[in-house]
Amino acid sequence: MRILVVEDELPLAEALVQILKKNNFTVDVVHEGEAGLDNALSNIYDLILLDIMLPKMDGLSILKNMRQEGISTPVILLTAKGEISDKVTGLDSGADDYLAKPFATEELLARIRALSRRKGEILSNNTLKYGDIELNTSTLKLSRSNKEVKLTLKESELLEFLILRKNVTSPKELIIEKLWGFESEAEHNHVEVYISFLRKKLLFINSEVTISTVRGVGYILEVKE
Repeated sequence: MRILVVEDELPLAEALVQILKKNNFTVDVVHEGEAGLDNALSNIYDLILLDIMLPKMDGLSILKNMRQEGISTPVILLTAKGEISDKVTGLDSGADDYLAKPFATEELLARIRALSRRKGEILSNNTLKYGDIELNTSTLKLSRSNKEVKLTLKESELLEFLILRKNVTSPKELIIEKLWGFESEAEHNHVEVYISFLRKKLLFINSEVTISTVRGVGYILEVKE
């Protein structure tokens, strides 16, 4: 999962980044509202942690703009305010969940897992299933029956992305934005290299899942018939 953190308290923002990366999430962080909205509107994130009190644009305004633009990315609001009325306002504005500061790391991770499960893809043990394969996003292990192989973090992120977009063609540009970020200098050959790595590992475990090339467009994850 790629997560956007929009938080102006620098120590908290840095702590969140470290926690999320330790749990194998890909993380981008910004510290003010306008940049937060720009990033959110890119629609490359699986989840956004959004502070309410931000410079330049507050979190609720970001959230309303996102929903008006049709961005349905799950949002967890972070705020020092703990009153019921504030929670109601946040949820009515389109938030999916709400955490009042200070909060425990375990609770934050549990809320993230809950939103992932709500999407119907990630199971309680952080495992994605497609065809005859299982991908554990915590251990980075790809398995089929009793055979498994360890993936690198980037390989795992790419396969997770393809599984979540199963049966839909993913352009190389979208993969670059999703895995490396829209300001990255990564090029098409970066994607091609990791696609090649994944294909070899799918063959190694004798999977029926294949990554097909749609010439001139991108890649699609399919099950061989």
